[in-house]
Amino acid sequence: MDKLFCKNLKETRKLCNLTQKQIAEQLNVVESCYANWEQGRSEPNIHMLRRLCEIFKVSPNELINGDLR
Repeated sequence: MDKLFCKNLKETRKLCNLTQKQIAEQLNVVESCYANWEQGRSEPNIHMLRRLCEIFKVSPNELINGDLR
């Protein structure tokens, strides 16, 4: 798993003032599934990546490569 993606995922969530549980609920997955993405234990599929970008209002490039400010 790409450590930069994990870091960006966590930072973006925090910038949006959302909890892991809130994101998991919006994605209709269990909280541990989302937590595993932030911790690099697994990664979201393309559909979930698109949904994450919609929720965070960022582009896939921003979420994957950074520059979230």
